[in-house]
Amino acid sequence: METEQQQRESINASLSQGTLALEGVDTANLPKLPPAAEPESQLQQISRQVSEFLEQLPEYLSSFFQDYKQPLITLALILAAIVTAKIVLAVLDAINGTPLLSPLFELIGISYATWFIFRYFLKASTRQELADEIQSLKSQFLGG
Repeated sequence: METEQQQRESINASLSQGTLALEGVDTANLPKLPPAAEPESQLQQISRQVSEFLEQLPEYLSSFFQDYKQPLITLALILAAIVTAKIVLAVLDAINGTPLLSPLFELIGISYATWFIFRYFLKASTRQELADEIQSLKSQFLGG
């Protein structure tokens, strides 16, 4: 009975200290579990996932750009051409809406077309000169 009472006292004493150990057993060499982690709230999980994604974002973007470099450049050039065309059309519409500029530009265009016809199309020698200039420009741009 004395041994049972001593065991109960040692168990009660060890429970009051927060650990349960047997008498005469060396617990220093026993593996210990890490303390239990507190469960993450949903907000903490989401913020952790977002921060991990933002850490990986430069790597994702660089690999995406390396994989799709040529299509991205083509798409950017197409968008730049569309924006440029819209700007040019807006400027021309603004010029055309100005009362005196539209007839002035028409007069300049008619005058230049008339000069060009008289300069290059009336004589055979000037037509040949124009054909030679066109061939020279073709060879410069296309090669050959």
